[in-house]
Amino acid sequence: MGMTDEEANLHDTLSELKRQLRSDDSGKIVLIGDVMMDCYIHGYANNLNSRAPVPVLRETSREEDVGAAAHVARGLRSMGLDSHLFGVVGDDTAGLSIIESLESEGVTTHGIAIVEDRTTTVKTRMLASRESLIRDEQLLLRWDIEEDAPVPEEASHALYEQAINDLSGASALIASDYGQGVITDQGAERLFGAAKSMSVPVIADPKLTGLHRTEGVDWTLFQSQGLELMRRRLGASTGAEAAEKLLSQYNWKHLVVLSGEAGVTIYSANEETVHAPCGLVDLRQMIGLIDAAAVAIAFSLSRGLDVHSTALLANAACECILAAERTDSFVLSKDDLIHRVGEHVWNLQVSKR
Repeated sequence: MGMTDEEANLHDTLSELKRQLRSDDSGKIVLIGDVMMDCYIHGYANNLNSRAPVPVLRETSREEDVGAAAHVARGLRSMGLDSHLFGVVGDDTAGLSIIESLESEGVTTHGIAIVEDRTTTVKTRMLASRESLIRDEQLLLRWDIEEDAPVPEEASHALYEQAINDLSGASALIASDYGQGVITDQGAERLFGAAKSMSVPVIADPKLTGLHRTEGVDWTLFQSQGLELMRRRLGASTGAEAAEKLLSQYNWKHLVVLSGEAGVTIYSANEETVHAPCGLVDLRQMIGLIDAAAVAIAFSLSRGLDVHSTALLANAACECILAAERTDSFVLSKDDLIHRVGEHVWNLQVSKR
């Protein structure tokens, strides 16, 4: 049985994506946002505490990794893109460790401001399984160390000035807002305006409380839970109706919705809606999902790909994260993405033999 025309077109598109991923062409991506440290503590939780109904974690290992915008920067670097990261850390052990880790991987850190007496955000996750079920870890607890004070005005102004001056020649600008104070109303307005004047497309990963900052951006990323919340707020009957209202209200060009096992959907102001279904059966975790999608979209923009190809690539990137078993796989890598796109090509070929 041969392929239908639609399947043949999909096969050709995926094959072209694989070719693009294997090419050595680079592109400059300006990235601004919150920078933090992620800590993972692994172990076994075989027993309950004798004094309270809580599990007792017997630690077996722990590791640290950069998070938020720094996590995106690592993904961009892995994809062969030249990322210029702008953010803020404190003059503490975690902040200096983040910079050292990024530099060891070749990520440019000249745009990270070290603010005296500021606490670097650290998010610690405790992950555990029963000793007889080693593979299936579950999150027991997350605790955060973070700074309540806003980024000092002088440091914030300098950060945005540097980012604006670095926009020339960029394939895209990514704004990664985790609510830690780097993305501000005034700064976003200046930076996004400068990007628009230079025809640099903007990819925004916003907090739902900060949507007003994203007026006129090209690509906005939501998880499906975020779209559902906005659907209720807007009084829309469906997610598609809510997406249409959001596109109009904020003048976005595209809204990318990540739905886990349901795949990726891109709603557009002036194009047909595109959906890429998830090909996974066993989903393991979702840490780093939006970061991976942002990296995939930036790669797509650097190659001049269309919306359909972008949806397929973003979906494959999300699948890489959803299937990750180890915390070192929570960051998108080019090899994993090539393999995942190749799986889709192979499945199309095999199903039609």
